[in-house]
Amino acid sequence: MDSLSYKTKHLNQATVVRKWYIIDAENQVVGRLASRIANIIRGKHNPNFTSHFNSGDKVVVINADKVRFTGKKLHQKQYIHYTGYPGGQRFASPVILLKSKPVEVLKKAVTNMLPHNKLRAQYLTNLYLYTGTNHPHTAQAPKEVDVTNRKKSA
Repeated sequence: MDSLSYKTKHLNQATVVRKWYIIDAENQVVGRLASRIANIIRGKHNPNFTSHFNSGDKVVVINADKVRFTGKKLHQKQYIHYTGYPGGQRFASPVILLKSKPVEVLKKAVTNMLPHNKLRAQYLTNLYLYTGTNHPHTAQAPKEVDVTNRKKSA
């Protein structure tokens, strides 16, 4: 029996191959969509996932402004921001945030589903969010991901 066939493979910068995926976020629930995106940009869908290295794939999300919330979250959920000044704590509901910064709702959801460590900023460089259907990444030929089917992975 060859003992080398059981050796664990760890990815590094030279061996990682990044794929491009495109996701249409129209009428998708924010939390479920964000968890799928977080798994793809982190690389957890790959069989050779390496936790200490950014081995994730690139994700392009179109129609990020057309996401939806379930229940009463659209009006009751609060996003909290602190300006840094005394009395500078600001609150915004998803209704307000979707009007002023529509991409931020999905970006905040994906950010909070990533691990809170130094790799988080690197993972977020793999995420590209756009409000319409147009995006500048057609040259990379991104593969379409069906996020409605939860069993099927990217």
